[in-house]
Amino acid sequence: MVPLSVLDLSPVVEGSDAGQALRNSLDLARHVEALGYRRFWMAEHHNLPGIASAATAVALAHVAAGTRSIRIGAGGIMLPNHAPLVIAEQFGTLAALHPGRVELGLGRAPGSDQITAHAMRRTLAGGGEDFPQDVVELMGYFQPAQPGQRVQAVPGAGLDVPVWILGSSTYGAQLAAMLGLPFAFASHFAPQMMMEAMAIYRQRFRPSAQLAAPHVMLGINVTAAESEVEARYLFSSLQQSFLNLRSGRPGKLPPPVEGFDAALDPYARAMLEDSLACAIVGDAAMVRDGLAAFVRRTGADELMVTANVFDHAKRKRSFAIVAAAAELPPPPNPHPQGKGE
Repeated sequence: MVPLSVLDLSPVVEGSDAGQALRNSLDLARHVEALGYRRFWMAEHHNLPGIASAATAVALAHVAAGTRSIRIGAGGIMLPNHAPLVIAEQFGTLAALHPGRVELGLGRAPGSDQITAHAMRRTLAGGGEDFPQDVVELMGYFQPAQPGQRVQAVPGAGLDVPVWILGSSTYGAQLAAMLGLPFAFASHFAPQMMMEAMAIYRQRFRPSAQLAAPHVMLGINVTAAESEVEARYLFSSLQQSFLNLRSGRPGKLPPPVEGFDAALDPYARAMLEDSLACAIVGDAAMVRDGLAAFVRRTGADELMVTANVFDHAKRKRSFAIVAAAAELPPPPNPHPQGKGE
């Protein structure tokens, strides 16, 4: 099995709040660190009541301070929302505090609706069309400062924070290949162009100082439980959340519903099958077989597992079942559960 990592959207569940969601994120990070997962990434989304990681660098600082060895990163920062220097300073600060553990995934989408994007970008001249130039500018801020360089990232200069390109289409694949960067594809919610994007990335990859050969990480929803029936029940929270979002009614993560699959109308079923085609839902054996089949089919170098489960304890149990199914080796000195630095 390839290495596994975690994408955490810091879900805010119905009846709770963002503070509890962020505390749960730290608890989950400690949990998966001890289980042997390689990375813990958080994502930038805005104006969504069910996601608490909008201030992604701040949320990552909270997680990094309470963990010891797991790599911490953004999956991703939506760069058109920000000036590259600001992101270089934010992640330079994280890297200065946690040497060798911080990495930065960059995306081109706004991570929000257009009204929210305008509210965020009102003082920025550029947009998604400037993404390649902004990526190159940002990477330059992580290089050692040159004599006479008038603008530096402090902290940031000389820290060489690893950069990833994120994507849900062939655009990100082409850019990652051209720059010689690792590529993470959002197959956990937009799997339609996954195979085409990977093929383009691998065919066009140019080695760089950061990466000698192409490296693909694929996002995948995995909900695991003691039985398939329970896993399907837990998975219904994510299904409801997807349907609410696609219907223009974003909200907090709802509790699971018995028999949710059976009650779906044809339109909702088709929408979920399209968005969640790569999801794996079931018991330990089903998860083991599903992960192995997905890796064989795609040739992925790494998988980034995500699971939005209403009950935090059952969410942690899901990641534990996945780790056991994948036979992840635990880190040499996992962080003591429930204790900070």
